[in-house]
Amino acid sequence: MQSKLVLDPTQSEDLAIEVARVFVAKGLTLATAESCTGGAIGAALTALPGSSAWFNGGIISYSNDAKINLLGVEAEAIKAHGAVSKEVVEAMAIGGCQAMAASVCVAVSGIAGPDGGTTEKPVGSVWIAWSQGGLVVTSQLHHFQGSRKNIQSDAVCMALKGLISQ
Repeated sequence: MQSKLVLDPTQSEDLAIEVARVFVAKGLTLATAESCTGGAIGAALTALPGSSAWFNGGIISYSNDAKINLLGVEAEAIKAHGAVSKEVVEAMAIGGCQAMAASVCVAVSGIAGPDGGTTEKPVGSVWIAWSQGGLVVTSQLHHFQGSRKNIQSDAVCMALKGLISQ
């Protein structure tokens, strides 16, 4: 899926406010399991006053060892599919729900660049998965464009949009 978002400094804030509204209205709790976004989703959410009522916390699992040890991702899944894969990001989302005792978890793993891309997984490839009740609801592959900062910002916005639409 090609994703082109207009970078707007207030976009993630507006989306986070809508996530809060939805989660409070539904009585759900949220966790994040982040790799390439480095905690930016959690930062956008916790910038809101009162977020402790619905945001349980997040895990920044940048290394493969962190994905394995903190989120319960199987080492074989990483070996077989790579850290930036549907299988791994879905396992991260499920593990995030369990580790943070949350109703919902969003997980992100990708290649933000400027290096690290391959022909099969170019820079800008980002998998996002949403889990509810310990089951994967959906996962999507996005191909974002631009600088590392743009790719990370677009991934944050897409993760938040997915939380609103779940």
